[in-house]
Amino acid sequence: MGVLSSGPRILAVLGPTNTGKTHLAIERMLGHQSGMIGFPLRLLARENYDRIVKLKGARAVALITGEEKIVPPSPAYFVCTVESMPLDRMVDFLAVDEIQLCADPERGHVFTARLLHARGRHETMFLGADTIRPLLRILVPEAEYISRPRFSTLSYTGARKVTRLPARSAIVAFAATDVFALAELVRRQRGGTAVVLGALSPRARNAQVGMFQAGEVDYLVATDAIGMGLNMDVDHVAFARIAKFDGRGPRRLSAAEIAQIAGRAGRHMSAGTFGTTAELEELDPEIVEAVENHRFDPLERLYWRNSRLAFSSVGALLRSLDERPALRGLVPAREADDQLALRALAKLPDIAAAASNPARIRLLWEVCQIPDFRKVMSDTHARLLAQIFRHLSGPAERLPADWVAKSVARLDRGDGDIDTLMARIAHVRTWTYIAHRADWLADAVGWQERARAIEDRLSDALHDRLTQRFVDRRGAFLVRQLAGPGELLAAVKANGEIVVEGEFVGRLAGFRFVPDPQATAEAARTLLAAANRVLRGEIAARARALAASGDSAFRLAPDGTLSWSGGPVARLLPGDIALAPRIELLPGEFLEGELREMVRRRLAAFLRDEIRRRLAPLFRARESALSGAGRGLVYQLTEALGSLHAAAVAAQRAALDAADRAALARLGIRFGTEFVYLDRLLKPDALAMRALLWSLHHGAALPASLPPVGQPSAPIAAPAFYAAIGHAVLGERVLRVDRLERLAAAARRLARHGAFAPTPELAALIGGSEADLAAILPALGYRALIEVNGVAVNGVSGSGLTFVARPRRRARPSAAPAKRRAAGEDHPFAKLRALRLAR
Repeated sequence: MGVLSSGPRILAVLGPTNTGKTHLAIERMLGHQSGMIGFPLRLLARENYDRIVKLKGARAVALITGEEKIVPPSPAYFVCTVESMPLDRMVDFLAVDEIQLCADPERGHVFTARLLHARGRHETMFLGADTIRPLLRILVPEAEYISRPRFSTLSYTGARKVTRLPARSAIVAFAATDVFALAELVRRQRGGTAVVLGALSPRARNAQVGMFQAGEVDYLVATDAIGMGLNMDVDHVAFARIAKFDGRGPRRLSAAEIAQIAGRAGRHMSAGTFGTTAELEELDPEIVEAVENHRFDPLERLYWRNSRLAFSSVGALLRSLDERPALRGLVPAREADDQLALRALAKLPDIAAAASNPARIRLLWEVCQIPDFRKVMSDTHARLLAQIFRHLSGPAERLPADWVAKSVARLDRGDGDIDTLMARIAHVRTWTYIAHRADWLADAVGWQERARAIEDRLSDALHDRLTQRFVDRRGAFLVRQLAGPGELLAAVKANGEIVVEGEFVGRLAGFRFVPDPQATAEAARTLLAAANRVLRGEIAARARALAASGDSAFRLAPDGTLSWSGGPVARLLPGDIALAPRIELLPGEFLEGELREMVRRRLAAFLRDEIRRRLAPLFRARESALSGAGRGLVYQLTEALGSLHAAAVAAQRAALDAADRAALARLGIRFGTEFVYLDRLLKPDALAMRALLWSLHHGAALPASLPPVGQPSAPIAAPAFYAAIGHAVLGERVLRVDRLERLAAAARRLARHGAFAPTPELAALIGGSEADLAAILPALGYRALIEVNGVAVNGVSGSGLTFVARPRRRARPSAAPAKRRAAGEDHPFAKLRALRLAR
């Protein structure tokens, strides 16, 4: 990145909402000659851009978001979304707002990258919740801290009906359908409401907030977009929902997230209140106490993704994206949309062929970063990205003007319902993003203006729809149909979606019905009642289909979950022996009796075959015709899942004759000085199965990762776990047993000639470094020496180490140990007595 890697001063301004953190940061930024500040939301960036323009003038301030760029010729200050911060610009002051979003599963890796790398020339400031303080101390130890107490109090007032909420209330939901239904209810009961959604354009959002601030309406219905610093005169925040979809599924908000939103009530010195409304019950007392007193559990992990990417090949780029963090407190981020898009496009032969050099690969990565604002990563979006890359990598190296015009023109329509308009707005936001790549388009400024104008027209049309009557038509329709005598038309799509009378009600995940996540608790019961009309027959059909499926339809996950056709259906439990775990079916409606047993038998057969397939050498050895001594050794090897310490089977090994050894060797059993093992069970697929079986049998959690293939690594689990997967713990390193045996043999050869030093050739035998050797050799019985004043003495670490084999200890008599023999004049210890070490 172009910004300095560290600055003279780093400040962390931490505290709850309504503490003036953003005001302080802007004030400090404007005290410098240049500055940059990143906000978590486009709407928030726009609000503060307008504020700074009033203070400094439009020529001094730039606005940069994914979809909007206002950049005068020589701006002094940059107001941006965090993702769009131009870090190649050197500025005196740099700030990042809501830095606790480093822990967000979807966008956290971007905030973490800013935390670790983005710096101002003279001052850097991170603003956010106090929950990030412990991890910030680890990751940015040089930071200074400023704690900001809340200006006003925040009190819980319990549950109230929507019709009894006080004026100047904000009602919070998370799904757009919920926001619209609540807005219509408030309009009917209380005369009107403003609406704020993250998907609104700045034009529509400003019009809505302007109505609220001017007192034209006394209520605001919003998503959690208001939780990120949008400042309005709100006295009370009422939660209609405390569950949201986080990109993978619905989840409940944490106490800290509830506080972030509730803190919008009571700006500056005015006290605020919060509570629940609609169908939401009272908040738990523990949550209330935490919110009122601003006490929350500290963050335990921050999401990280490698920002030092390799562009030598598409494979290298994907591998660099998959790198794991080295710093404590960081965990790998989920695969983001851009990474998923890259994997999808890399599979297309013409795309892979065109991405033939670093410049083209970098271009492909930039194309993959074009956002899909519908948040579905559909085939349609992937096809759009592929077409864009084909054009940009073609002879013209530009997007054809007629193709862009045709694509954008299709969106310039104000007809349709709310969902249609929101989909068009999402599409045009993608084109607005593309239009800001001046190197991709001729007349980029013209396309920016056209895309912005279309977005404004669509937003105005959407605003008009929001003022009309809006009801939850699906719920009302299904209730009427369920109460009637007629038969419901219901079906299950190939992807598991359940549709009743043309309305989506939920989906089947395996054999379990999952209601529409956007439905309320009461609506979910209605959806289940409607789905039940089709579920019984569908479950029976699915059970028979599963029983008839080939093994390719099943998947065993690393955590022991069994899936069929992409849906989880069972999990593994410990069995009597490690090689035979039990199967427990996951709960599912109408999967009972014979159907349930039929499913269990088929899954058990798959599991048995899968274990035999992945551990085939072990089963082949177990079933071979061997002598008694050979069978005994193979039995112990089977119990240990394929590898044993050599000392543990020394007696059985000694009992083997030449024929036994030859038979065992043909089966792939290797006899080393340290381990006895099956070499074909050291492949990644077999190791993963061994790890799963061992963890199940011993009731132990699997480590976060298996050792890297063929390389030394730091131990993160018990030695017994590593032994079960063909690895040995040697001091501070873990090494695969075949590599260990190679090293042990080479070290023995070198030790016959006296002291020897770690060499690159010796390190290559273990796929590691000379530092790895220095850590491993003492665990193999070698003593480290370092020469001091010409005499070799015991060493611990450092450069210049050599190693000698430790002498074997002689058996001591049972009586008291004899006194150590005095060293002769020519003994090394006699030399040490005369040695004088200078401090």
